[in-house]
Amino acid sequence: MSLSIAFSGKGGTGKTTLAGLLVRYLIKHGKGPILAVDADSNYNLNEVLGVQVDETLGGVRERMKKGDVPSGMTKDRFMSMQLEQAIVEADDFDLVVMGQPEGQGCYCAANTLLSDFLSKLTANYQSIVMDNEAGMEHISRLTTKNIDTLLVVSDPSRRGLQAAQRIKELAQSLNIGVKDIHLILNNAREEPSQAVLDIIEQAGMKLLGVVYADQTLAEYDMTGRPTAELPEDNPVVQSAFAMFDTIVP
Repeated sequence: MSLSIAFSGKGGTGKTTLAGLLVRYLIKHGKGPILAVDADSNYNLNEVLGVQVDETLGGVRERMKKGDVPSGMTKDRFMSMQLEQAIVEADDFDLVVMGQPEGQGCYCAANTLLSDFLSKLTANYQSIVMDNEAGMEHISRLTTKNIDTLLVVSDPSRRGLQAAQRIKELAQSLNIGVKDIHLILNNAREEPSQAVLDIIEQAGMKLLGVVYADQTLAEYDMTGRPTAELPEDNPVVQSAFAMFDTIVP
C-alpha cells in the first residue's frame, strides 16, 4: 500500500522546498520507488530536486488539441506514449509535472489528464509526494487515491495562518479522503509567540513543527542550487527530517 503526502500553502511559504526535502528523506529511508508530482501550474519542484523538465502533461494535451498525431496512430496510443515520455526519471525518484492549463483560467482538462495518468502510475510506487497550489479544489480532481497526510505550510504571520486555516477547512469539506492534516510554520525568525499558538489552537490545526529562516537555504535559492541538496547538518534539513520522522511509518 502506497504512502501519499501532499503539500499546500499560499505562495512564498516554502512548501516546494519542504516537498523536495521529503523526497530526499524518503530516499534516505528506503521508501522507494518514489513518485514526485508537481501539481502547481507555476511549477518549480524540478529545480528544488535538481532535474530538468522537457515535457508537462499540459503540454501533451495541447498537442492533442492541435491534432499533432502521427499518421497511422490512434489518439489514445499517441497520448499514452507522450505521457510516458513526460515522466522525468532520476536515479532515486520519478517526477511528473502538470504544467500550465489550456486556455486562460481553465485548469479542468489539465487536472483531469493528470488524474487519469496518476491513477495508472500510483500503483507502481511505494511513496507519492505531491506539491500543490494554495487552493484545494484541484486536488479533488487530481487523484482518486486517498491522501494520507496533508501538510499545510505557512509563515508565522496572522494572514498566513488565516490562509492555512482556510486550506484546512476546504480540504476537510472535499471528498478527497485526507486522513490527517498538519501545519508547518516555515521561515520563522523566532519561536512562535503565544498569540500565534493561540491562533493555531483556535483554528483547530495541529502544529507539526517549526522551520527557522536559514542563510544557507537563502543562498542556495538565490544562486539556483537545488535546495534538496542542502548539507544534512543544515538546520532546515534537520528540522524537516525530524518532522517527517513523526508522519512517515
